[in-house]
Amino acid sequence: MTDPLAQFTPQVREWFGRAFASPTEAQAQAWPAIATGEHVLISAPTGSGKTLAAFLYGLDRFVANPTHEQTRLVYVSPLKALSYDVEKNLRAPLRGIGADLNVAIRTGDTPQKERRDMVKHPPDVLITTPESLYLMLTSGARAIFEGTETVILDEIHAVAQTKRGAHLAITLERLVEQADRDVQRVGLSATQNPLEEVGRFMVGPKRKATIVDTGVRKPLDLKIHVPVESMVEPETMDLDLDPFAGGEATRKSIWPAIYPELLKLVKEHTSTLIFVNNRRAAERLALRLNEIAEENIARAHHGSLAREERLIVEEMLKAGELPCLVATSSLELGIDMGAVDLVLQVESPKSVTAGLQRIGRAGHNVGDTSKGRIFPKFRADLLECAVVAQRMREGKIETTVVPRNPLDVLAQQIVAIAATDEDSPVAVDALAAMLARTYSYGELSRQQLENVLDMLDGRYPSEEFGELRPRIVWDRVNGTIRPRKGSRALAITNAGTIPDRGLYSVNLPDGRRVGELDEEMVYEARPGQTFLLGASSWRIEEITRDRVIVTPAPGVPGAVPFWKGDGLGRPRELGEAIGAFSRWAVDQEPSALAESHHLDEKAAVNLVGFLREQQEATRVIPSDNTIVVERFRDEIGDWRVCVLSPFGGRVHAAWGLALSARIREVHGLESDAIWSDDGIIVHLPDADEPPGEELMLIEPDELEDLVVGELGGSALFGARFRENAGRALLIPRAYPGRRTPLWQQRLKSQSLLEVARRYAQFPIVLETYREVLRDVLDLPGLTELLTKLHRREISLVEVETETASPFASSLLFDYVATYMYEGDQPNAERRAAALALDRELLRELLGQEELRDLLDPVALDTVEADLQRLSERTQADSVDALHDVLRRVGDLTQAEAEARGGTLAWLEQLKGERRAAFLRVGGEQRWIAAEDAGLYRDALGVVPPSGLPEAFIADVPDAMDRLVRRYARTHGPFESAALRDRYTIDFTPVLERLESAGDLVRGELRPGGTTREWCDPEVLRRLRRASLAALRAEIEPADQRALARFQANWQGVDRHPPAGAGVDRLREILVPLQGLPLPLEVWERDVIPRRTGAYSPSWLDQLCASGEVVWVGAGALGRRSGRVALYFRDDAPLIGPPPKTAEAPTEPVHEAIRARLAAGPCFFTDLLTDVNGFPTEELQNGLWDLVWAGEATNDAFAPLRSPKLTAATPQWSQRARAERKRTFGSRRRGGAQPAVQGRWSLTPPLFRAGDDDPALRRRTQAELLLERYGIVTREQVLAEGIPGGFSSLYDSLAALETIGVARRGYFVEGLGGAQFALPGAVERLRAQKDDDAAPPIVLAATDPAQPYGAVLKWPDTPRRPQRAAGAYVVLAGAEPVLFIEKGGKGLQVLVEADDPRVQPSLEALVESVKRGRIKRLALEKVDGEPVVGSPYEELLIELGFRAGPRKLTLTT
Repeated sequence: MTDPLAQFTPQVREWFGRAFASPTEAQAQAWPAIATGEHVLISAPTGSGKTLAAFLYGLDRFVANPTHEQTRLVYVSPLKALSYDVEKNLRAPLRGIGADLNVAIRTGDTPQKERRDMVKHPPDVLITTPESLYLMLTSGARAIFEGTETVILDEIHAVAQTKRGAHLAITLERLVEQADRDVQRVGLSATQNPLEEVGRFMVGPKRKATIVDTGVRKPLDLKIHVPVESMVEPETMDLDLDPFAGGEATRKSIWPAIYPELLKLVKEHTSTLIFVNNRRAAERLALRLNEIAEENIARAHHGSLAREERLIVEEMLKAGELPCLVATSSLELGIDMGAVDLVLQVESPKSVTAGLQRIGRAGHNVGDTSKGRIFPKFRADLLECAVVAQRMREGKIETTVVPRNPLDVLAQQIVAIAATDEDSPVAVDALAAMLARTYSYGELSRQQLENVLDMLDGRYPSEEFGELRPRIVWDRVNGTIRPRKGSRALAITNAGTIPDRGLYSVNLPDGRRVGELDEEMVYEARPGQTFLLGASSWRIEEITRDRVIVTPAPGVPGAVPFWKGDGLGRPRELGEAIGAFSRWAVDQEPSALAESHHLDEKAAVNLVGFLREQQEATRVIPSDNTIVVERFRDEIGDWRVCVLSPFGGRVHAAWGLALSARIREVHGLESDAIWSDDGIIVHLPDADEPPGEELMLIEPDELEDLVVGELGGSALFGARFRENAGRALLIPRAYPGRRTPLWQQRLKSQSLLEVARRYAQFPIVLETYREVLRDVLDLPGLTELLTKLHRREISLVEVETETASPFASSLLFDYVATYMYEGDQPNAERRAAALALDRELLRELLGQEELRDLLDPVALDTVEADLQRLSERTQADSVDALHDVLRRVGDLTQAEAEARGGTLAWLEQLKGERRAAFLRVGGEQRWIAAEDAGLYRDALGVVPPSGLPEAFIADVPDAMDRLVRRYARTHGPFESAALRDRYTIDFTPVLERLESAGDLVRGELRPGGTTREWCDPEVLRRLRRASLAALRAEIEPADQRALARFQANWQGVDRHPPAGAGVDRLREILVPLQGLPLPLEVWERDVIPRRTGAYSPSWLDQLCASGEVVWVGAGALGRRSGRVALYFRDDAPLIGPPPKTAEAPTEPVHEAIRARLAAGPCFFTDLLTDVNGFPTEELQNGLWDLVWAGEATNDAFAPLRSPKLTAATPQWSQRARAERKRTFGSRRRGGAQPAVQGRWSLTPPLFRAGDDDPALRRRTQAELLLERYGIVTREQVLAEGIPGGFSSLYDSLAALETIGVARRGYFVEGLGGAQFALPGAVERLRAQKDDDAAPPIVLAATDPAQPYGAVLKWPDTPRRPQRAAGAYVVLAGAEPVLFIEKGGKGLQVLVEADDPRVQPSLEALVESVKRGRIKRLALEKVDGEPVVGSPYEELLIELGFRAGPRKLTLTT
């Protein structure tokens, strides 16, 4: 055999001989192939020297031919961490061979100065990532690649299966063009199936790759470990864990048993890697291991840690300073982790490939055995682990699939290619030829390419795409493209394919980056909160638009952050293997199974028990040849149908979508189909009988239509569409210098999707369907499965069980674990929400034949005049505007054109410029826009004039459809005859086709019509909106009693039972009550408990202590109390402070306290120390003055509850003098009373961020009032005391009406003329039954749900009741019947004495006292007269009052 080192220079041979005993198998086979200059793909296990195999020959060329003008060798790695590793590992060979080479790294982390230096002095070897290579080729830095000879593509299998690979494929072709030679490609891959597919991806269809497959499988020492006797009822462990810190269950959970086992293994080994499937689990596990070990032995490592943090952690592990690292897939790829001697995998790795990558991290050197232990979390997970581990030993990895023709990536690259050299246009033919050389786009049709060019050039299928900006100019005559202004900057700021899932940068105050947090985590975070990142605690100091400023908080317990990652769906072939194994294993003995599948004893017993219990429950085991449909009723009596199948989430997701559609179609039920890797759960809330097996057996031919139909409206489709539109630069994720907030991207993409959904050929819609049906869901796999079910090759078994079988329970557990605890597991937006489908507004409308009664004739005329460009504001006022009218409205006679503002001279001018044509249409001469010539020819057979450009007379395939669509878009509801009269052709088949496609709707629509008409859905929406506006005046207002009934109902008074009350419900009810100043005691005694069902003051304490809720004073009430408004800290700037009730206090003590608090929050004891010259009492009083003036607050709620809110009136006498005499030491001895605990701070900073935008604040106040009251009137706004009154909010309320959030009308009789309401509120107001028999309701007089004395007037009585703290009102028949004065000493009867509602109202009052809602009544007077001897005395005693000499008392 020839010496593999023969082709190297002597220096290299000599160094290699000194450093290594001999080449590895991979090196021996790779070097001869690389030396020939061929493209080579090397596949070998981790630790087989393949990186050196790829690099050494390239380095040797530098020794043989030392030129340093350009970058000759480029190394591309999918992970930044890998880049830094490789740079370090190159140092030994470079020094060993004495090569003076300049090696540079270019990633997103490279400082600007280094980037500039690279361009001036190109490195010999460049180490980079796919995205950075793309950026360099798009910028001036591309010149450094003019001498590139070799590109090394590491871990190429990791990108080949994603859009990142398609992006890289085009980037490599651009590199070839820049280098002006076919750059040699050397790929490094882990074992793949088939390897040839990765080879084809690497070089494209027109080149050949030599594959070096050393085929060596590393020896595995692999065991599955279960630390509990029963995974169903895990034993309680003697572990004291803080359940809040990790956010996981610590009782009846397997976690407390797993932690000590992991710790034991970590301590038995030198260096351990623990892999988990998501970032939250990594953070939590590191936290727990450190907590139990009582020392820092573990750190977390995941993609959200900053590079600096990651490097420190990696170095600590390699240096032996850190015994354990808990990682996600961020360490799966070939980063050199040094001497790791054990890998622990918690939960199934979900695929054989990932399992091999992860366990292969142990024993990184050639010939080492990889030692791994797998810890399953629940029994179904154990089943999957057993099969994955067995297949890992057998090397049966999943098939590699390369995505073909992703159009969003193509669009981004086209813009970048066009923008690379702005002075020389790019030939479209050359572009097509370049794409044909890539494997990803080798089969792209010219039509698809032109579709994408059309989209980028702004030639959209409809004028509705007006929002989108063209990115290139496509000169069809010369066949070239060039960039538009700003395109290059966009292509650079939006580089790559990794979607913007909204991450905030986490920085120290000096700007250093600590990591990043998910946008949703930040949304829920508050300043002052502590959280964990990399097992260190950080305190949030400030949250800005794009970053979170933190300071270290060592030793402070912190919350575990969560990230939204993508869920991993089980590959279908693994599913089949799990099915086959289940079928076989159910009959095995645990001991035999333990031996054959490397399970420990407890694992084997649990697994066999699981399978046998399932067999007992459902007669058969779900397997590769049997699917079980199990039905049972859940705890609330609803039917649940579980499809138990092992085929994996990608198959089940598609099946679940199809089932939802089918159940709706057949039964008219909205079902919730939730899927996981082990099956589908369908929840049927309204079904009397569950659907049978025939419903599950969807016809394979119908499948795609059902799934496609369901997908279009799903959140999964919407989310992917947004990401694709961002990648294609239609909705850029960022503009130079600023990032588009995620919510804004979502909003824009929603509007775009609304339009694009109707144009099947729109590239981004096509791409989203392609991606979802092929890359996210496994539609081919489901089709095959259903075909086998129909052919009886796989059997379907139906069972009905009393309760869920073990597999079904596991499915439910998986669902709960996924959505409730894991935080980061499959993104709810992608899964559960994918099934909460958006039923279009129109589906509700149509079929309602009374729609013609709803549409207003005047509104119809107005809208039609606008659509037809006949109204004054839409008529043509110039030649160009007349051209637009022809394009939008279509063919017009001369008289019709003149009615739209046109003139004959303008029409003739357009004709001369070849922008309009005069043709015979529908039996008469009409004008059309010249670009429509082909449309009219193909639709109606009209002969176009000669001399028009080719593009204007090109074939229009769906010409009749387009003509009818335009007619519909520019007319109100029309009959078939109207089209026939216009064009002398019967369009009925076209109309029916468009209706079935959802492009037209049909119904009895036109007021006064007699037949069903056709209408464009968008036109119908406009008509409905305009009609609602017109019908406002005609709606009968409700009487004021309906408003009184409605308010308690709308605000949820007594809606909730005590069960389920807690912090979450408190959060929910506080949202609409924000900013409302209420007397302090009323909040906790009356308002909150009545809305939550039960209440504990600790809940509000918890929300305040976490920084989530803040309180602000709003005026004193006497000496010991006052009004308080509550806010969520995030919302406070938008809502603004409560209305001011008095002048700000200005005594010296107030100024001194203000000055101290302006320096930063402090405890009361700090105030005593820092504010000199004032006695304690005066300081305390001064502080409370600022509280009630709304200037100071505390981060605890307890001080408000303290009875010592004010020390008595300022009599400074002996106490004050004694205070002055006290020494420093004696002053601080007393314990912290409630009045002084917590930190005090100023309130203006809470609201400052919103001060700059008063319009937004008014808009927020308007939305809040609508949310709180449902219906907002002038009286309501005045009662709230909003500065500027109703007129200040009027514009905001009107704006909310314009966008459809609110409606304006006269809803309640006798109140201000302009009233605004949420649409649902009006319906609920009208639905209030005039029910005088309803039981009376007792409310605090100041409760916002009690409208009398605020919006509605009190009844006329000699003594007018007051909305005072401590007073109560009893409403019966929605009118005030009794008023209980503050203190419970006086009672007023507000109706006639003989009114039948008086006794039930008194009974309701007594019941309120007995239930503890009112503490005590000591009635002395009724209607101003003594109660003793009054006509009511006997009745009150009968109801339970105790008689006294002067009063009647009743206590709880």
